[in-house]
Amino acid sequence: MRRAISKLKPLWHGLVLMGFVLGVLGVLDAVPVFVAAVPPLVLITLIGLGVVLGSVHPRAEEHEPCAMAAPVRGRWAALNTPGQQLPSHGTRFLGQYCAIDILRPTTADTPAKVRKAWRGSRPEEYLSFDAPVHAMAPGVVTRTWSGSRDHRARNTWQGLLYMMSIEGVFRSVAGQRALLGNHVIVRHDDGTAAVYAHLRRGSLSVQAGQRVGVGGQLGEVGNTGNTSEPHLHVHLMDRADPHTAAGLKMTWENITRSGEIEPSLQEIAKEPAENAVRSMPRNGEIFEA
Repeated sequence: MRRAISKLKPLWHGLVLMGFVLGVLGVLDAVPVFVAAVPPLVLITLIGLGVVLGSVHPRAEEHEPCAMAAPVRGRWAALNTPGQQLPSHGTRFLGQYCAIDILRPTTADTPAKVRKAWRGSRPEEYLSFDAPVHAMAPGVVTRTWSGSRDHRARNTWQGLLYMMSIEGVFRSVAGQRALLGNHVIVRHDDGTAAVYAHLRRGSLSVQAGQRVGVGGQLGEVGNTGNTSEPHLHVHLMDRADPHTAAGLKMTWENITRSGEIEPSLQEIAKEPAENAVRSMPRNGEIFEA
């Protein structure tokens, strides 16, 4: 039942968007006559239905983390990681229960997380940008998207506010491509599937139907979709369709952890929650693959 409801996610999100738009029109006193004629209780019920059903996501049975190879090489830092808590991104939407974001450790030349400027930093200014992304396990590519542009970082106060309000709402409603940006989905030989998101436009080196081996290059890190700065987002699912998939726990076998914390992420480097995947790096922790 959860999968059937989750498959209609665009419909539920459409109802929520309708409520958001009507709210804005109401503030502007510009609600269309045909909408004003509908009883308020009916509109409230439809919007409430969208909120409730839109929060229904598939869940996997309790299991040991699936062993994978890391999707990158070299030194990286973890953020919004299952090594800190589950759900790692605060949601199970699109199978993200055990998702992880990773980015290159900062240097003196890395743009600040938040700065005073009119525009955000260019993606090319970040070390993570255009780093190779590798397959975590062997399988077949089931879906790719490469039509999203690499946007500037949301590292100004106005940029962050825009991302967390207007942009965030519309990307959530627009769905998979708007959130993940350029991405690749690989269905593994054991039936699980992995999502690699926020890839650089023009960097994809695979296409749907193509078989890839563990470590095979899929593309490069970009800044597309719902992202504040260039980084790689990956997560594991129990099937290749994110709308009907349940997120799965995973662990990377080929990483070395020193316990070192990325300075720019020091504020979020806390002790892991009880349900954290202890074999994965926690928030802010630097690892090498």
